[in-house]
Amino acid sequence: MTTYLEAEANPQRNTGSIRLYDEAAFAGMRKACQLTARCLDELAGLVAPGVPTQVLDDFVFDFAMRNGALPATLNYRGYTKSTCTSINHVVCHGIPNEKPLKEGDIVNIDVTLIVDGFYGDSSRMYPVGRVKRAAERLCEITYRSLLLAIEEVKPGAHLGDIGAAIQDYAEAERCSVVRDFCGHGVGKIFHDAPNVLHYGRRGEGAELKPGMIFTIEPMINLGRPHVKVLSDGWTAVTRDRSLTAQYEHTVGVTDTGCEVFTFSPGGLDTPGIVLDPINL
Repeated sequence: MTTYLEAEANPQRNTGSIRLYDEAAFAGMRKACQLTARCLDELAGLVAPGVPTQVLDDFVFDFAMRNGALPATLNYRGYTKSTCTSINHVVCHGIPNEKPLKEGDIVNIDVTLIVDGFYGDSSRMYPVGRVKRAAERLCEITYRSLLLAIEEVKPGAHLGDIGAAIQDYAEAERCSVVRDFCGHGVGKIFHDAPNVLHYGRRGEGAELKPGMIFTIEPMINLGRPHVKVLSDGWTAVTRDRSLTAQYEHTVGVTDTGCEVFTFSPGGLDTPGIVLDPINL
């Protein structure tokens, strides 16, 4: 049975209950998420062939310090970097290092900044130089699946509606949906209830209520959906080494629909990827 709790009246830890945030919290999330979105905007000018992902990580740390924020991943459960950089067949949690990006790579950069106790969580795909059409198409499909999922977010809908929107679209495009990782509640806790699956059936799962805040972050593969985690304990890769892509937004359920906190202030939600002008 799903339980819902007023966020401010309950402990700052994941209890399994879904928190309902008030307008003051929504304002706090706007501030944190827009700072994260600005950081991702500025990264677009840094991603290029020959640039090590450690340079991108250093930028995120410096950006956070300049803006009175903290990178949420730094020292989180032993993770030692300020961001995650996942390249080509890396599904998520790729660890920045000194290896340079190569022409034709695609890289997901996942940033979460803490501002006044609120967590702003978002990620985008970045092409490295000129990329093959298959990689560009995968990024298009992944971002469109996220937009379709966001359209489902409204009071009275269910978490299963979100997953079904992603799964139906991605599989119709002959791609697969990663099932080992999911979106999550967020606010004053990094990873909170509910889990937001990127596959499912309409009408199933917890009902969406005003005040809920969570991420939607589909991971879509060109090949099969299966993944494995490498020996570092973090890096998740496709088992068949097929290309994978991910986009992530943080959203809040309002009285009338949905607010997306992490839209790019510079219109760079898909940097370097031009979406075909078709109606969703």
